[in-house]
Amino acid sequence: MRLSTFSDYSLRVLIYLGINQEGLVTIAEIARAYQISENHLMKVVHQLGKAGFIETVRGKGGGMRLARDPFSIQVGDVVRHTENDLFLVECMAPDSVCRIQEACRIKNIMAEGLESMFAVLNRYTLADLLDKPVSQALAGL
Repeated sequence: MRLSTFSDYSLRVLIYLGINQEGLVTIAEIARAYQISENHLMKVVHQLGKAGFIETVRGKGGGMRLARDPFSIQVGDVVRHTENDLFLVECMAPDSVCRIQEACRIKNIMAEGLESMFAVLNRYTLADLLDKPVSQALAGL
């Protein structure tokens, strides 16, 4: 399984906000730091806001910041929210039409593996992704 670019960018936005907690941060600032599209980041920020991970302030001098403490944002929750296709095999989808589904155990095995992955990811929070002092992290961006 590979995370989507959307999930990758979501985690990057949260990391950037986590190391810049003193004030508001703009999409343009994050786009410059990571050399990624502002348009794509706008979609990411919108979804992170809807999910309650960040809060945005509109208008002149606006920007965004974390809505919660980095210790309360679990990595698995972010990934689960930002990935729109967690069906590792076709038969995991609700509209699956597999002919051998009743006799096959792959769906259950893959679902167990996926839940195990999220159990591991949820042992970590955004704070765990911020292991460098803020000054060192900013120097690298």
